[in-house]
Order: sequence, then structure tokens, then C-alpha cells
Amino acid sequence: MAFSTLVFPFVFLPVSLILYFVLPKQLKNAALVVCSLVFFAWGTPEYLVLMVLDIAFHYFAGRELALQKARGRSGRFVLVSSVLVNLLLLGFFKYYGFLVDNLNALLGTALRARELPMPIGVSFFTFSLLSYLFDVYRDRAPAARNVLDFSLYVTFFPKLVSGPIVQYAEMEPQLRDHPVTREGFGSGARLFLIGLAKKVLLANTLGTTFYALSALPMTQLSTLSAWLGAVCYALMLYFDFSGYSDMAIGLASMFGFRFGKNFDYPYVSQSITEFWRRWHISLGAWFRDYVYIPCGGSRAGTVRTIANLLLVWLLTGIWHGANWTFLLWGVYYGVLLLLEKFVLRRALEHLPGLLRHVLTLLLVLIGWVFFFSSSPAAAFGWIGRMFGSGSALVDATAKYYLAGCWPLLLVGAIGSFPVVSHVGGNLLRRNKAWQAFSVVLFLALLLLCIALMMNDTYSTFLYFQF
Repeated sequence: MAFSTLVFPFVFLPVSLILYFVLPKQLKNAALVVCSLVFFAWGTPEYLVLMVLDIAFHYFAGRELALQKARGRSGRFVLVSSVLVNLLLLGFFKYYGFLVDNLNALLGTALRARELPMPIGVSFFTFSLLSYLFDVYRDRAPAARNVLDFSLYVTFFPKLVSGPIVQYAEMEPQLRDHPVTREGFGSGARLFLIGLAKKVLLANTLGTTFYALSALPMTQLSTLSAWLGAVCYALMLYFDFSGYSDMAIGLASMFGFRFGKNFDYPYVSQSITEFWRRWHISLGAWFRDYVYIPCGGSRAGTVRTIANLLLVWLLTGIWHGANWTFLLWGVYYGVLLLLEKFVLRRALEHLPGLLRHVLTLLLVLIGWVFFFSSSPAAAFGWIGRMFGSGSALVDATAKYYLAGCWPLLLVGAIGSFPVVSHVGGNLLRRNKAWQAFSVVLFLALLLLCIALMMNDTYSTFLYFQF
């Protein structure tokens, strides 16, 4: 079930809120768990049993870890075996077909991989489960005693299928008591509407142009078309994923939970390092806390730092999908970050801020081409077209799509910078008339989203596939 389908805001969410507010405090978490399991099973009901078994396995694994540590043992065997179970399940559902296809290509065999639907959000809830194991092992948080509280951490529907990846140590103190305040509910509802508008009004509409351009044969792709497609995808992905994150964080606030931001206007960045501090913040924090720092981070010398950075970005690429393009995308960013950190740092520091910003956006756009391409050959072909290799600079197709989408590109470019948010926030805090007007504005935004949701074909969130 996607947040941007009519059934969610008009059926599922009202029922969940009514149950939550009507039931006594001791039953609220149980109600949220049931609602979350229904949310998960909506798309892939065949995996509901797997989810329940996964929760039970990790609950008892956490209890065993706590018992081992209470007895003065390290608990390392429990941790390693539990992590392996997670990786095997994730590998089976996400990478099984990819591995079989590559074995066939390498060995000339004809092995067949049976097509299986992937459990929605498997990468996200697997990382949540791994966070629980690591936090208990490292004494960042106590092992869960209440199975309902633990189940809520794993399945809480706002974050279940596309994050943010909330670490267990951050959410554990809120599981027992997460009171809803009027301010928290109101700000959460506003953030949900903002996220819905990002998805429905901007991401879906930009996607129309991108998918039309990406469907063109490579021989018909002009330089302007290639750049237009890359820019449309960059804005589409940002508004799609940040829109989902806004909705998830807003929904959590409506139920009394406080999650940190997952995006912080990444397209204002003046370096690749800054970009990844602002984009998908929870994923970066996960790899930092559970891979980079435990491997030694930057404390064990230059060679070890380089190896750790490359490992993190190799894993980040693989995490996003079973395709060589994701692996290349991860290596691409790993190399860029190493160049920034060890080779070009002083030279970049002397460049004007505007030039650093333009250079960063250029490198990010090239990176997104690897991200959306179906194969390395397609990615390099698209990048070649961007830089005039074997293509016309401008053609009628590029002019047609640019004429149709330039107003939306302008709105998207402005919306990807913090100026609108800052101005609106200041007005809300200082001007009572603006507060009243904002209610009308958000209502109009909701009605516009509903109109487009009713007329639009089903368009899920891009990150559901990860």
C-alpha cells in the first residue's frame, strides 16, 4: 500500500488513528502492530508469515544476546549467526536471480531462477533488524523484553517499506511511551501533506517526461534530451524519496514518535561529501555506525581509511539493487569521495562557492545516470550523449519536452532549495493571518493532490524496489 493512493489517506490512516486514540494506553502499541502488519500484507500477503517468523527469531536472538552478555560472554556467535540469517534472506530475495544470471553468463550454463515477488521494503526492515542486533551487542540499548514493543519497532508502517532507517537505540526509548501532542499531530499532518504534494504534484509529473525520454532508442537521444532526462530524474527522485520521508516522519509524529530528518536539501551542496551528509541521512548514518566506524573509520591510517570508504560505498551500491549499474554507482561515489578527501581537497577549497556547487551538481547528475540505467553499456551511452558523443545537440523531441516541462523544472529547482521552507516557516511563526491562510493553502493542496490521485494511474514510490 502506497501513501499516495486514495485508500491510504481515506481508509487505512483514519481507521488506524481511530483505533489508536480510542483504545486504552496498554493496547495502543498492539493496535499499531496489527495495522502495520495489514499495511505490509496489503501488497505481498504471502510474506506475512515470514515477517512474523522474522520478528520472533530476532526477538529471541536479542534475548539470547542479553543472556550471554549477562553471563560474561561476548555473545559473538549469536550475533554472527543472526547476521548471517539476515544476509541469506536478503540475498535470496534480492540477489538470487542476479547471481544465477551472472553464473550462466560466466559458465555458459542454463540455470533457471524462479521469479519470486520481493517482500516490499525488505532492505529497509532487514537493516532495522540488524540495527537491533548490533545495538544490543554493543550495549547501546537493552534487549527488548516486550514482544509487542519490539514488533512495533520492526513493523511500524510509516517507516516499514522505505525508511527512514531508524536505529533501535534511537527508537527504543519511545516505544514504551510516545504521547501525542496537539503540536506534534498538527506539524505531522502538515509534513504529511507536504510530502504528498512532492510525490503527486512534482515527482509523478516530472516522471512523465523522464520515462518518455528514457524510452527513446539511444540513437534518437540528443544532447539536450540526455541532459533534460538526467535533470528530470534527479528532481523526480529527490521529490519522490524526500516526499516519502516527509510523509513517514509526519505520520510518525501523528502517533507520538519523533524521527530525525532524512533529507536536508542535498542539491544545495558544494561538495560530494556534503551531498551525502544531506541525502538519505538515515542510510548514511547506518553505514557509518555499523560498518565504517567498527572497521576503524579514519583512525587507522590512510590505507585503512581508503579501504573502509570503498567498502562502505561498495555495500551502499549493492544495497540499492541487484544490477552492475548499482555497483558502478557505489564505486563512482567511493572514488569521488576519496579524490575530495585525499587528492583535490586544497584545490577545491580555493574554488568559488558557486563553482563548487555547479561541479557537485554535474557529478551528481552523472551519478544518477548509473542509478537509473538498466546496464553499464546503457549508462555510458547516455553519459556519452550528454557530452555530445554521436548525437545532435538539439532536436525537435528535446524542444517539445523542454517546452512542456520547463515550468515544472523551475518549480522543482526552487523547491529543492530551502528558501520556500524558511520563508513559510517564519511567516507561520510570526503572522497570525498567515497561519489562517496556511490552513486554506494546505486544504487546496490536499484537494489538488486528490484530483491528480484520482486521475493518475498507479505510481508507486521509486524506493519501494530497494
